[in-house]
Amino acid sequence: MISTDRPRVVCLCGSLRFQSLFESERRRLTALGIIVLAPEAISKELTPARREALGELHLRRIDLSDEVRVVSEGGYFGSATQREIAYAREWAKGISSVDPTLSL
Repeated sequence: MISTDRPRVVCLCGSLRFQSLFESERRRLTALGIIVLAPEAISKELTPARREALGELHLRRIDLSDEVRVVSEGGYFGSATQREIAYAREWAKGISSVDPTLSL
């Protein structure tokens, strides 16, 4: 018999300057049986066109997710993360944060 239940899918959003926090949250959520989608640092030059393409790729990750989880420290998140939060709201995705003091 095939189970129709699927694990929850969470998309991590935030600045990659918090790479260690991304990794920690990815491990924590995976241990809870949650599928984690997140941006990856790339080694190629980040041209404006590549930045735009990667931003669109991340919106597709949000499309696949049930929830967006903002990764930040000290309440910081930039304009790209603000855009992703707005997109998640538009599509009625759950939104949470690793920083309990962050007001979303």
